[in-house]
Amino acid sequence: MMTAEDFKCRFLPLHPKLYRIAFALVGNADDAEDILQETYSKLWMKREELEAVRNPEAFCVTWVKNCCLDYLRSPRANRHEEDITEAYALRADSSPERNAEEKEKIRNIQKWMQRLPEKQQQVLRLQSFEDCSMEEIAEITGLNAGNIRTLLSRARKTLKEQFYKWYGNE
Repeated sequence: MMTAEDFKCRFLPLHPKLYRIAFALVGNADDAEDILQETYSKLWMKREELEAVRNPEAFCVTWVKNCCLDYLRSPRANRHEEDITEAYALRADSSPERNAEEKEKIRNIQKWMQRLPEKQQQVLRLQSFEDCSMEEIAEITGLNAGNIRTLLSRARKTLKEQFYKWYGNE
């Protein structure tokens, strides 16, 4: 039977890496911490089965990714949308009308991003919002660089087409 000390020694050193992955996927520090707490709780409940795990790091990375994907599919994931819109739209040198237009554009882009296939959303978020390198995206997603470039290209093309369809060539 795995003791609490064994569990701590085996799984807690993975916390920084697991946190980086969760944060990169969900884009919010509080949500990333919540996901890690949930992950550690579930791991503890299955500690008897964990003794057979040969690669705890790979096992935990997969588990955290799956928890993040579950979270991103849930309604809870969209609660920070308004904060993002406010942060990007409000500038001191803008008029109220300009701010309203910017907020609308950001909301539309967010809406269009949510319609992208899941993998496209994920790599676009990691690269554009989390500033991850190709290597980091590959490590987090398990995809190779060629697949990542293709997904990014398709996502950008779709968003650009939607933008021009909606707003013209501004």
